[in-house]
Amino acid sequence: MHKRFTRVSALIRKELIQILRDRGTLLMILGLPLLEMFLFAYAVNMTVDHIPTAVADLSMGQSGQTFLQAMEISEFFDLDIHVTSEAAVIEAIEDGEAMAGIVIPPDFEAAVERGSGQVLVLLDGSDSYTVQSGYRAATAIAQSQSLAVTAEKLTRSGASGMSLPLFTSTRVLYNPNMDGMTFMVPGVVGMLLQMLTISSTAMSVVREHELGIMEQILITPARSLDLIVGKLVPNVLLAIVDLLIVLGTGIFWFKVPFQGSFGLFALLSLTFIISGLGMGLLVSTFSKTQKEAQQMSSMLLMLSMLLTGLIYPRANMPAAVKFVGDLIPVTYYFRIIRGIMTKGVGMAFMWQDALVLLIYGVVVMTVAVKLFKKRLD
Repeated sequence: MHKRFTRVSALIRKELIQILRDRGTLLMILGLPLLEMFLFAYAVNMTVDHIPTAVADLSMGQSGQTFLQAMEISEFFDLDIHVTSEAAVIEAIEDGEAMAGIVIPPDFEAAVERGSGQVLVLLDGSDSYTVQSGYRAATAIAQSQSLAVTAEKLTRSGASGMSLPLFTSTRVLYNPNMDGMTFMVPGVVGMLLQMLTISSTAMSVVREHELGIMEQILITPARSLDLIVGKLVPNVLLAIVDLLIVLGTGIFWFKVPFQGSFGLFALLSLTFIISGLGMGLLVSTFSKTQKEAQQMSSMLLMLSMLLTGLIYPRANMPAAVKFVGDLIPVTYYFRIIRGIMTKGVGMAFMWQDALVLLIYGVVVMTVAVKLFKKRLD
């Protein structure tokens, strides 16, 4: 037992020295989380506002001006381009000068009085995020203005004491300010952990095979299990350091609240890290070169970004696509980390995801170790 501990310690020390000597890779591993965090915070925004908008107000009446003021006050639309026809609005969108257009017809004032006023809002369909944000904003503003006009008519008719028969009271739970970073930080944590654990493990193992270092180590008294432990432990430590960097930046710099138990978060994050390292080891057994390992890791990263709920909701995905996403461990980790960080829930509410993640980690690590030992033999 003492001899095995000595062998494993020597392999861990060798791996750590190798990591610390490669300053470029180490800087990338430690600096990439911060870079990606700031990119998501300041460059990636799913909600598009201040949309350049071309306006053709053909009525020049008070109702049209009130509607345009409401559109501009919302800050979703910048009414900087004024033209004289619908064709000119479409031309401005085609030329890229505007991404939205508003056309108020000549008889708009009279139509509003009759209760049939209609405004044409044109959106650039080549940009899906602009379409979604612009459509939602325009619809909400139109409904608000319609209610205001209805209330004004009731007041003029002497029914000022009447109230609207239906209204909604909306309260946003867990993220009342609707801060995008509260949603993105847990996702970035999970994505970076998966990328680091899979890529670093797969690349380091395959690189040593290519350079012949693995064969030299096998000449020593070290056993294959010693080699696996010596490879995985330093990567676990690196993943923990990266996790603390991203989490600390999110909490202290971006003021993202951490509502739940840090102990539970650490325990389940360690489970996820181990499953990621097992997948990285599995990738290394199927890769003969670093290029192959990089391609397989990139494919897993792409699937993780698209199918796991990082950005796009899984509820509307087809069953077959959902099944592929269910095979990726970060799918369950996203729900776990968002539940702990954002909602503050405990194990009672997410034990199923935690159990699946644990089973996944055990199965993947077992298979990966067996295949890796077989390859070494």
